[in-house]
Amino acid sequence: ESKSDGEGSSNLLVSSFHQISRTSDPEAKLRLILASQSPRRTEILEMMGLAGRFTASPSPLDEEMLQIELSQQEITPMDYARTLAERKAHAYGVDALDIKDNVALIIGSDTIVDLDGRILEKPTDEEVAHSMLSSLSGNWHQVHTGVAVYAVGASKSSNDPQLMFSFTDTARVKFSSLTDRDINAYIATKEPMDKAGSYGIQGIGGQLVERIEGDFFTVMGLPMHRLSKE
Repeated sequence: ESKSDGEGSSNLLVSSFHQISRTSDPEAKLRLILASQSPRRTEILEMMGLAGRFTASPSPLDEEMLQIELSQQEITPMDYARTLAERKAHAYGVDALDIKDNVALIIGSDTIVDLDGRILEKPTDEEVAHSMLSSLSGNWHQVHTGVAVYAVGASKSSNDPQLMFSFTDTARVKFSSLTDRDINAYIATKEPMDKAGSYGIQGIGGQLVERIEGDFFTVMGLPMHRLSKE
């Protein structure tokens, strides 16, 4: 990574995102694809200045099968999130792309909630959501977001996806002490049902959060600063 005190080259995406082609450009040589159906990740990329410069669609990866596979291994929550991100982007590159003369960069990402080493994924039903929120109440937990970027078409000798980089960014989050009424009312909004750990910090669930240490966008689903530097 380059360092700068104000002049010279920059190490942030804001200085170079113009190199990424607009999706409307038929002569585009570099395309950016978000392998996710998350509106939150789409929103973050647009906030980064990439509106109109990427497309988003879900990865064909069977996440449930991979989660079962990983749950049977000795793997840290941080590695778990990074591995999911890598597999999502790789699966998209293998199965969903028809690259000819141009290059595509594929972003995969996954966010999990880590409570004392226990991984909290999306709840399967309201009872599970209630249990998760009760366990988070009044406590600190960690949120890990794994990110991976693969390139397809960058190698003349192979069209296989090539891993450019991957990482996991972590933030610490402190929940307020919640009453059973608070939890039931939040679940009734339906917001928790598609969120890791059963809450969304960027929505109604932000009311549950007392304090955060780290990147807000990591908790939201895509670490803006870390991704920009990479």
